[in-house]
Amino acid sequence: MKRQFFAAMRPLRMLSAALVLSLGFSAASYAQSVLVMNEQRILRESAVGQHIATRLEAIGQEIQAELEPQQAAIQSESEALNAELSALSEDAIRQRPDLAARYESLQRDAATFEQTRRLRGQELAATEQQAMRPVLPVLQEVLQEIVNERNADVLIDRSAIVYARDSVDITQSAIERLNQRITTTPVNRVRVPTQQAQQQQQ
Repeated sequence: MKRQFFAAMRPLRMLSAALVLSLGFSAASYAQSVLVMNEQRILRESAVGQHIATRLEAIGQEIQAELEPQQAAIQSESEALNAELSALSEDAIRQRPDLAARYESLQRDAATFEQTRRLRGQELAATEQQAMRPVLPVLQEVLQEIVNERNADVLIDRSAIVYARDSVDITQSAIERLNQRITTTPVNRVRVPTQQAQQQQQ
């Protein structure tokens, strides 16, 4: 039967570690049967991971540039309104309905800006997910290949364990093999429609 491996997903990493320990592997059998990897390091140091990170940073800067004018306008109005209010007594403020109207308008603008900021954050996350989609199957093939070559039964992320010998860590090998198969991937900004974003927040 073809050997299977478990590339532990984040919610299952601690469970995987507990299962390995509960099986009572001896030190020798553990070294022979279990391999570990550092998924974050693979994605951080591989050529394709660095390519994605660079593009995401550029898109993030683009998003920030889009948000800055609205943010600056809100900040400017807030400072101006606070300065005007601080110079007036409570009685004088009550006689100025225009100030209350400005305050309400400022609150609406701030709420709209916060909604827009969250939407742009969703777009950046969706962009990363889309960029990773072609990479993950290639990484899985690389990991399966190494597991088969090493005649291992289980592959666990290093974050799920307390200690592992360097000899069972396949991270560097995975990075090198991944670099041989994929170095770039399209990283195009995903735009989330405002209506869809509002529905997701409800």
